[in-house]
Amino acid sequence: MIAEGQNIGQGRRAALAALAFAVTALIIYALFSSGFGRPPRVAMETPPPAPVPTASPAPSPDRPAAAGAAEPSPIAVVSDRLWLTYLPRGLERGGGGTIEPAPGAEGVRARYTSATGFVEVQVEHGTVAADWDGFRERVTVRDSRATTVRGRPAVVGRHPDGGRVIAWLERPGTGVWIRVSDSLSDELVRIAASVRAPVGD
Repeated sequence: MIAEGQNIGQGRRAALAALAFAVTALIIYALFSSGFGRPPRVAMETPPPAPVPTASPAPSPDRPAAAGAAEPSPIAVVSDRLWLTYLPRGLERGGGGTIEPAPGAEGVRARYTSATGFVEVQVEHGTVAADWDGFRERVTVRDSRATTVRGRPAVVGRHPDGGRVIAWLERPGTGVWIRVSDSLSDELVRIAASVRAPVGD
C-alpha cells in the first residue's frame, strides 16, 4: 500500500516536469521567432520613382520595342516561333523569308546587316530537324568543334561561304543555325545564347 505522502510527492514532481517542459517550449519558440542566429537584414533604400514614359515611335514588326530605353540590346524577331534577345547594335534586318523547303522541312531565315558585318539566322522545322544527328549532318560546318547552347549539344566552326557558324537542335523538330561575318565572330556565342522560343514549339 502506497503512503499518501508518496502520492503527493509524485504529483508535485509531475507538475514540476510539466512546468519545466512548458518553460522550455516557450524559450525555444521565443528564440526562433526572434530571429536569433539569422544574419541581420540590410536596410534597403527606397527606390526612386519610375520616370514618366515619353512618347516614342512605334516599333517595326521585325524589331518590337524593348522593355525600356536602357536595354543593352534590341529584341530581334526571326519568326513568330523564335527571337533573339541580343543582337549587336547597328544591325538592321535586311533579307530573309521562307527557306526553300527540303523534304519534310519548313522554316524561315533572317539576315541582319550593317556596314561592317552581318548576322544570319536560319530556323528549320520538320523531319530534317527530328533529331540532333540528322540535323548535324544537314548543316555544313568546317573546322567544327562540339559545344553547347543553353545546355543543348551544338557544333561551331567556319561556314563554307565565309564567317563563323553555330548550329544546334532547339528541340526535336526545330533546328537552328546562326552565321556571322568574321567581324562579329566574337559575338556568335552570345547571340546564340540569347535565342528564345515559346514552350511547346
